[in-house]
Amino acid sequence: MYADNQNDITRLVVRSAQLLLAYGADSDLVEELSQRLGKALGLASVELSISSNALVLTSLVHGRCITTTRRIRAHGINMMVVCELQRLCLLTEKGVYGANEVRRRLARIKPKTYPAKIVIPIIGISCASFCHLFGGDLMACVLTFLASSIGMAVRLYLAKRHYNLLVNFAITAFVTNVVAQTGYIFPITDTPQVTLAASVLMLVPGFPLINAISDMVKGHINVGISRWGNASLLTLASVIGITIAMQLGGIF
Repeated sequence: MYADNQNDITRLVVRSAQLLLAYGADSDLVEELSQRLGKALGLASVELSISSNALVLTSLVHGRCITTTRRIRAHGINMMVVCELQRLCLLTEKGVYGANEVRRRLARIKPKTYPAKIVIPIIGISCASFCHLFGGDLMACVLTFLASSIGMAVRLYLAKRHYNLLVNFAITAFVTNVVAQTGYIFPITDTPQVTLAASVLMLVPGFPLINAISDMVKGHINVGISRWGNASLLTLASVIGITIAMQLGGIF
């Protein structure tokens, strides 16, 4: 393999690893796919070092090493991107794709999201279902649906305008809790406390927490602690928004 080919393939592998980390893949999956893709394209070995906001990749061919560094900018969780990269790796291993086709496929990978008109009611139904499971009555479920739907609309609005994620969670929690307090102001439900609890469940950072635990269990301690800290900050921001809303509403 010529040096130029090794350079090009190293860039392809590090780009795929960068996308995997940016869109929510756990560190072990990033390492595995990077090594498999590199070997499928002709590299002798691929070594990867992952930190909280960067990765360092070294490729080896005939005793010649190339090391490159990339910064990681989180773009939110999107499993479509992760699945597409896994599919790309599998087809490359089978010989269907070469380096040129991998380059074209990587350039065409774009995150796809569901439209807001679908996401908002689905989130409302999910939180209302939790309210029912927690023992809420019918009006509590209806109120939970309204509160969580309005909160999700606010969250998507702020995300579209690129507000800081912590500010986004705090404002969303505040608005959702203010709407949920209607059950205390007007005697329309016998279980208003269930509405308060269920309507903000959409803000629980479950996926980051799962990834954090997965990374720490598999030996990626630094990345796991970083993700755990980020998820904890999101939880704290939500708690601040809820606390302010409850203080203003006189719930405490």
